Amino acid sequence: MKRYFIFLLFLFQSIIILSQNDPIKIISWNIKDFGRSKNSEELEKIADIIKNADIVALQEVVAGYGGAQAVAKLSDILNRKGAKWDYIVSDPTISSKYMTERYAFIWKTKFIKIKNRGRLLKELQDVIEREPLLVDFFINEKSFTIINYHSIPYSKNPRPEIKVLTNYITSNFKDSPLLLAGDFNINESDDAFKNFINNAYLPALYNKKTTLKKKCENGNYLNYNIDNLYYSKDISKIKSGVIDFVLVCDQIENARKLSDHLPVYFEFKLN
Repeated sequence: MKRYFIFLLFLFQSIIILSQNDPIKIISWNIKDFGRSKNSEELEKIADIIKNADIVALQEVVAGYGGAQAVAKLSDILNRKGAKWDYIVSDPTISSKYMTERYAFIWKTKFIKIKNRGRLLKELQDVIEREPLLVDFFINEKSFTIINYHSIPYSKNPRPEIKVLTNYITSNFKDSPLLLAGDFNINESDDAFKNFINNAYLPALYNKKTTLKKKCENGNYLNYNIDNLYYSKDISKIKSGVIDFVLVCDQIENARKLSDHLPVYFEFKLN
């Protein structure tokens, strides 16, 4: 009988270790004015889109109380779909008028832990319009950092602040696994990322359009490839892609009620 219980304990511990070594799936999504709109039905649709992720990074959560409230409601809906989730909502960014917003992370708590609630990179607030949110996550005592970032619009030229951010990362995170997730308003082939890539950070996606047109044109509703995730050499890519919840032209109007961006995902393992 004693041997039987020892065997069961060994089997249980093995299952836990195996589960913790499974690939981690992160979704990054600019969810457009999150907290200013989105009714209960739309929140349910959003939850169904992201529920298979382990971590979700959200951009464009509105700075007012409604933004934090919407993230809490989304987390509550996810908790009713078969897994336990927790969330972080950042303070509002120190930004110019009409540019201030919050960032958020939502994650499954079974194997993923945090030791603090993260921080906005306030040391960059004078050179980056919406200073990013940094959070350290832990899985089975292994740690990795995710930086959540939303650049200024393309019309305002986001390249200088992207260079500042990527140089900051390469200078301060040389020996730790790191992901940079967000909406960059330029694509991965832009020269703004040249130094970042030369320092062994790679984009999860290549030439994948992630934004939605206002109307479908000749069967095409996709616009720009500007949402992405970049990962350090300490991380192994399993797969990545775009979650297209539109699929057919006549759904474009309803889809844009959720966001004018598609979520992107990245599955990875820590080396």
